[in-house]
Amino acid sequence: MVQEIWHLDGRRTRSISPENPTGEPGAGGRAIAGTGAFAAAGLGRGWKVSPSIDLEPGQTITLADIAGPGVIRHFWLTTDRSLLQHFTLQMYWDGAPEPAVAVPLGDFFCNGWNQLALVNSQMVVVAPAGGLNSYWPMPFGTHALITLHNGAERAAPVYYQITYTEEDVPESSGLLHACWRCSDPLGSPAVHPLVEVTGGPGRYVGTYLAIEPRAPGWWGEGELKFYLDDDTEFPTICGTGTEDYFGGAWNFDLGGMQVPYSTPYLGLVQVEPRERIYEPQQRFGMYRWHIPDPICFEHSLSATIQALGWHEDGHYLPLEHAHVATTAFWYQSHPSSAPLP
Repeated sequence: MVQEIWHLDGRRTRSISPENPTGEPGAGGRAIAGTGAFAAAGLGRGWKVSPSIDLEPGQTITLADIAGPGVIRHFWLTTDRSLLQHFTLQMYWDGAPEPAVAVPLGDFFCNGWNQLALVNSQMVVVAPAGGLNSYWPMPFGTHALITLHNGAERAAPVYYQITYTEEDVPESSGLLHACWRCSDPLGSPAVHPLVEVTGGPGRYVGTYLAIEPRAPGWWGEGELKFYLDDDTEFPTICGTGTEDYFGGAWNFDLGGMQVPYSTPYLGLVQVEPRERIYEPQQRFGMYRWHIPDPICFEHSLSATIQALGWHEDGHYLPLEHAHVATTAFWYQSHPSSAPLP
């Protein structure tokens, strides 16, 4: 986006929050009731009267309902950190009846376990102490609808802001999709499906992986495989190991510890607990964004990841009891439905 920041091209910026639920010009800060009304009682209208909403158990709320064309540029949200896996984020594009994005809130922001992990990447930033930021560009032609569902047993406050530009969207634009898959336990064969996409053209742009190996020793020998278009038994893209795909090497191990890192395009942000190594119940979370290296397909894509450890005799050990959850991100020429979590 840096290369276009100087270009004065007629775009109009709008932003939706509890202080301006519609994003209309001049409509911010007008609330006379809201979650901040008591605190603002001595100050009156315009003084943070409605900074958040309360999301009740079982309730689904609309965060944004936007007429197009336009592009969502930044999405910020924070809530009760212990409920990130109980909330479901859904996004619908251009009037489609089913969501193109359907992901647990935590996994969308690279936080698949209950311990908050800070993320410092190009597309997702998680800041202290639970500020969730998405910079995935989200173009839409006629309509964008974003909802949030509370599957927990208690209410929680939700603070959010969705900033977008009103602008023309080229016909060649892809629509953001995200799909969450969980295998628990993984079973046999120890292969987890990341995504299957039909229709195109499209570009696969990111993976978030949360894994609990449930076996001692190193757990990341498994390859990620991307089957493009007419691939059948064998893929076009095949990596050399899990830590290799996420930009690491040699088990992420330095000095007898697996070391977290977070960079613009890839990172290992969750190692729980950090003071241990090669124990069955450890939990890990890592991401890779294919921004400079998108995986392009014409009409179909499928991707898988193997879960492999080691036998003591030096043979690979399929990790059939592992917990594996992934979130796959891609752009596609038309809205397609993502399976619900």
